[in-house]
Amino acid sequence: MAQPNTDKPAGKKLEAQIKSADMAEEMQQEAIAVAQEAMEKFSIEKDIAQHIKKEFDSRKGATWHCIVGRNFGSFVTHETRHFIYFYVGHCAILLFKTQ
Repeated sequence: MAQPNTDKPAGKKLEAQIKSADMAEEMQQEAIAVAQEAMEKFSIEKDIAQHIKKEFDSRKGATWHCIVGRNFGSFVTHETRHFIYFYVGHCAILLFKTQ
């Protein structure tokens, strides 16, 4: 069972910084908001990634993939206009859609 995140005071959103994006501005902001929400609810990276992936599958249609962590490399193929790589606090988030 997922543990609630108790690392920071409630109500204070962690700052987001976009590193790379091929995504509409509105969807970028939505991705950040969903990630911030996930990080308020969960402290385990796998649970954060699962929340973001399921939320985007539900809102935008399948198939989304989400990788969350402090240290990882990646090289992915994605649908045009459906990719974002950003940080929330010290945590990197890679979110992208495939057919």
